[in-house]
Amino acid sequence: MKKRFAIPVEGSVLSAHFGHCQGFAFVDVENNVITKITVLDPPEHQPGTYPKWVAKNQATDVIAGGMGPMAVNLFNEAGINVFVGAPVLSPEMLVSNFLSGDLQLNANYCDHDSDDHQHGHHHHH
Repeated sequence: MKKRFAIPVEGSVLSAHFGHCQGFAFVDVENNVITKITVLDPPEHQPGTYPKWVAKNQATDVIAGGMGPMAVNLFNEAGINVFVGAPVLSPEMLVSNFLSGDLQLNANYCDHDSDDHQHGHHHHH
C-alpha cells in the first residue's frame, strides 16, 4: 500500500498556517514505512493553487495545522484525505505518528455548518 503525504512546512517543521507555508514536504510511504521525503517549493499562493498543485504531485493525504473550508473542499474533490489540527512537528514525526495511530489532531474544521441549520426557522410574520 502506497501513500504520499503532503505537509505544509516552515523551516523543518509543520507550518500552522496552510496558506503561509514556505514549502511542502511530500512523504512517501510504502507498507507503513517512510521511503522518501521530498521538500518542494509551492507555486505563488492564490486561493486554490496549493490544493491543485498538491494533487498534481500525487499526494493521497494532507496533514496540516489550520486550513480553511475552501481548501479542504478542493482537496476532498481531488480525492485527497485531509487531517487538520496536527501539532508542530517535523514531517517525519507527523507521518510516523500517523502510521502508528498516535497522531493527535485537535482541530474541527467543520465548524462552518455546526448549528446553522438549527436556527432561523421561526420567523412568524
